[in-house]
Amino acid sequence: MRHPFGDDEKARFQRAAGVNVLGNAVKIAVEGAVGFTFGSVALIADAAHSVADLIASAVVFLWGGARYDGADETHPHGHQRIEPLTALLVGATIVILGLLLLRESIRGVIGAHSPPRRSLLLIGALLFAMADMYVLYWYTERVNADLGSTALDALALDCLNDIYTTIAALVGIFGVFLNVPILDPIAGALVSVLVVYQGIEIGRENVTYLVGAAPPAADRERVTAALRENPAVEGVHDLTVYYDGTDLEVEVHVEVDGEMTLREAHTIETELVTGIRRLEDVGDVHVHLDPSGLGEWKDAPEGGENGRPNAGEGGRPESDESDRRPVDDEA
Repeated sequence: MRHPFGDDEKARFQRAAGVNVLGNAVKIAVEGAVGFTFGSVALIADAAHSVADLIASAVVFLWGGARYDGADETHPHGHQRIEPLTALLVGATIVILGLLLLRESIRGVIGAHSPPRRSLLLIGALLFAMADMYVLYWYTERVNADLGSTALDALALDCLNDIYTTIAALVGIFGVFLNVPILDPIAGALVSVLVVYQGIEIGRENVTYLVGAAPPAADRERVTAALRENPAVEGVHDLTVYYDGTDLEVEVHVEVDGEMTLREAHTIETELVTGIRRLEDVGDVHVHLDPSGLGEWKDAPEGGENGRPNAGEGGRPESDESDRRPVDDEA
């Protein structure tokens, strides 16, 4: 069976984002209609939260798929930074709408809004919203299991959080049936706070990708381990690993036997670059080969003779950051 967008990664990404657009639109229509009909602040807040979700999924649908486009003249390193940018816009939109909802909920608590009228449709609309969001969450997670998209991950997390906020709204509606109508705006305020927190968390994570921050130490360790697997590598220094969008970019100096031919050195460099690129989430890799023992790495201590780094044991500069494999002394 052929899908309308195709079956490659970009097509599956856009299909998942499109399903999120549709699912949120249906939730907004159901909750919004019932909430306005019976005057429930909690239902209107939950529906408005989904307006943010609708905008977010639409942004991801329209822009997020660009990360799967190859490098070109205007983007020589590819388009991978577009995805966290779209996710950042998602987070900002969610924060703004959450603050607006909080204002309306506070007005309800102080009596600026009339309490909602009782109706089983209020409960039915919320139960439908929970089912809708769970199906969206399950589907988005299933698609993203292979894609590993941060934008789809943000949408899936949003669906899961929607279930929690809808439960809060449901508590408010039960308050109406128990003659405690103030629970409705209180539930709306709780939903709003959760919405704002969710938007801040999405924004914080994706700012990390956009500013080229360093990844967790485990990522550096697996890069170093992959380099040291090659028997020609005698040392690793000046290793820099940072985010380029959601991909990791690697820059490193590797020490090898200075007596090898240029052709042999080129072969080693190709093997190292290819091996690191096979690692998960790694994009561009830049490897510079150094003859072992020169001591020209940036992290070596200053103050040696003639401005050169001080030599440690074996005539090599001491450096806490360098990761050098011991070399047996020749007789």
